[in-house]
Amino acid sequence: MKQLEVQIMGQPFVLGCPEGQEERLTAAVRRVDEEMSLIRDAGKVRSRERIAVLAAVNLVFSLDVGPEPVSSSGEPEEALPEPEAEAIGLDVSSIDRLVRRIDQALI
Repeated sequence: MKQLEVQIMGQPFVLGCPEGQEERLTAAVRRVDEEMSLIRDAGKVRSRERIAVLAAVNLVFSLDVGPEPVSSSGEPEEALPEPEAEAIGLDVSSIDRLVRRIDQALI
């Protein structure tokens, strides 16, 4: 695994990156940095930790990932089949890992 040095809101980070995924990780970092900067620049939140949590929630929400939707009958709706999710550009396993990491961070 390669290490990639990046900056988010002016803070340096060294991230592990699978070989050949540098461009993808850089794009993800850029998106996180943009989201966090928007929250910071709105001026209502100052704590970096709170900004990070809000940015994570906003980004995951924008992926339309969350608890199983419930139908009007109260039964869980069927999740988007993995091949269909991948067809629209969602990496289901990466999203699942991200959601678990966010859940752990919020404990």
